[in-house]
Amino acid sequence: MSGASAMVMPWVLGICSVLLSLAAFGAILRMIKGPALLDRVLAADVLLAVVASALCVDMAANRHTNNIALVVAITIIGFIGSVTVARFVQDRRRP
Repeated sequence: MSGASAMVMPWVLGICSVLLSLAAFGAILRMIKGPALLDRVLAADVLLAVVASALCVDMAANRHTNNIALVVAITIIGFIGSVTVARFVQDRRRP
């Protein structure tokens, strides 16, 4: 690592950590408060995206790709879960 990027990396990691923590806190708060099922499902999807993002930040900071399969699995699970709930809600709203 060059001198300039070595000095910037702790700041970037700190900012990413704070923003991801705030996003996770907001998603967990929305999961608790609700009020509807769709709010909770969307919050769970956001929480999965935050976890995947945190794993990507870890991989970038430590220069490895050990967690790439986990990131792909998390994103696929989040996508399939959201689509399934959306289809379920859509079918319930039809007369």
